[in-house]
Amino acid sequence: MKIKLFINKKSFKQKIMRKHLNKIIIIVLALSQTLSFSQEKDTISTGVINVVKPYTPTIADAFKVKETPSIDDAETANKKEIRYNIFSFPVASTFTPAKGKAAIVEKDKPSKLYDNYASLGVGTYTAILGEIYLNHSIDRNQSVGGYLSHHSSQGGIENLLLDDNFSDSKINVNYANRLRDLSWKVEAGFQQKRFNWYGLPESMVDEANTNNISGGHSFFDAHFGSDVTFENTYINSVGFLFRRFGDNQGSGENRFVVKSTVDIPVNQEEISTDIVFDYLSGSFDRNYSTTDELPYGNFQLGLTPKYELNQNDLSVELGISMFYLNDKEANESKFYIYPNVTASYRMVNDILIAYGGIKGGLIQNSYYDFASENPFVSPTLFIIPTDQLYNAYVGLKGKVSSSMSYNISGRYISDRNKALFINNEITVTTQNYSYGNSFGIVYDNVDTFSFSGEINVDVNRNFKLGIKAEYFGYTSSGQAEAWNLPDAKGSLFLDYQIDAHWFAGANLFYTGERKDQFFLNDGSITTPFIVTLDSYFDANLNLGYHVNDQLSIYVKGNNLTNNGYQRWQNFPVQSIQFLAGATYKFDF
Repeated sequence: MKIKLFINKKSFKQKIMRKHLNKIIIIVLALSQTLSFSQEKDTISTGVINVVKPYTPTIADAFKVKETPSIDDAETANKKEIRYNIFSFPVASTFTPAKGKAAIVEKDKPSKLYDNYASLGVGTYTAILGEIYLNHSIDRNQSVGGYLSHHSSQGGIENLLLDDNFSDSKINVNYANRLRDLSWKVEAGFQQKRFNWYGLPESMVDEANTNNISGGHSFFDAHFGSDVTFENTYINSVGFLFRRFGDNQGSGENRFVVKSTVDIPVNQEEISTDIVFDYLSGSFDRNYSTTDELPYGNFQLGLTPKYELNQNDLSVELGISMFYLNDKEANESKFYIYPNVTASYRMVNDILIAYGGIKGGLIQNSYYDFASENPFVSPTLFIIPTDQLYNAYVGLKGKVSSSMSYNISGRYISDRNKALFINNEITVTTQNYSYGNSFGIVYDNVDTFSFSGEINVDVNRNFKLGIKAEYFGYTSSGQAEAWNLPDAKGSLFLDYQIDAHWFAGANLFYTGERKDQFFLNDGSITTPFIVTLDSYFDANLNLGYHVNDQLSIYVKGNNLTNNGYQRWQNFPVQSIQFLAGATYKFDF
């Protein structure tokens, strides 16, 4: 028996749909219960869903979810306050930051400095100029050095009867040692000079030619000295110098000088004190008019205590100078006291500084000093010290800018027994210096007033300029004039490094009129007259080229105005002169 089952397909599909719809409803109810526990307030209302007919979704019923949903929640309008609590505690760290490094700046290679140099030049009038300077460091504290120089000329001044050649040679050696608490230095030297008494007055040319005189005069100088500087002691420094000076005319002189600076404690203050001992002894083979020997000599003991007071812009130094003099030839002793006061006040920082002072002292004159200033002196000098009662001065100085400074001052000096050079009287003898062609010394009480101004320009290390001018007025008591003292002086120096190789310089000098005595020989007697020596201007220029760090060549021109002026009466100088040479720097 066959049984046929007839199934209605549409009814069967509806039953399957209902079965699935029931499952979906159960899942939705379960999710609703879960969400009710996770929310603070359930906003979904509960209710009963009555399924009327099975849901048949279509594409038209689908919707698109917005990328930025709109939220309509009142609680999101006000944010809840959140409080943070930070609990800090130290933590050991072994991190070490790297050290910073300065940026590298490109700079020029520093020029090498050499300890030694040698220079040699030759010029007109058969002039030779040479010098060598040596210095060697034995170790960090010790050094040894030396110096050798020579300057000579065979002369050639026109219209002269006697030779006018000259030479100047000297050598010096030194040794220095620097210790922990002191440093000291010793040096020794020797010098030889040769000049000529060529300044014959016209009235004596024939007489000198007849007697066939020779005007040569040579000087010899040997000296030895030492300086010691102490640290952290009351004795700051000690130094001494011994000098033996003489000539080829039988003259000789010894001088021994000891100087020291000490600090003397007084009531918790220190008084700086300079102590000096000066011994002089010498003699000339004869005096000017007779053949009698002319000895001289003395010793001085000086003491100069001073106290320095500094307060803000005011600086004052108070002190006195005391000297004891023993003249062994005059067999007498004297005691001298001089003021020693200086002060300065900064009125406008470094722009305007006022300064002034009054000092005095006992000036030791010597044959060496006179011959160094005037090499045409005769070896027949009467030598005594000069008593400088006071040297009073006031001035203003300061800096106009960082590259320009100035100094203006006025000075009044009162000297007793001031040494003055004067042309020697004509006494025709066998001596080569007795024809009015040499100078002697006279002493007089002279008061000197002077006014000076100075400007220095230092734009940079490549350009330096200095200008100075001085005016002098004199009052003498015994002599008719202040012999051979100029009424004005002026100078200008210039140093210019043009570039890395070329350099130039200039030195200009002006000396005003001087007074001297002039002797007219009328055959029987000589009568002195006062003569005025003309002022003169001397211009000197130099130009050089650095071939390399060690070798330089140069050329110099002296007395470019071609003026054969007379620095001393009847002694004209060489006219325009040129000299060319080279300098070489080196190390051992």
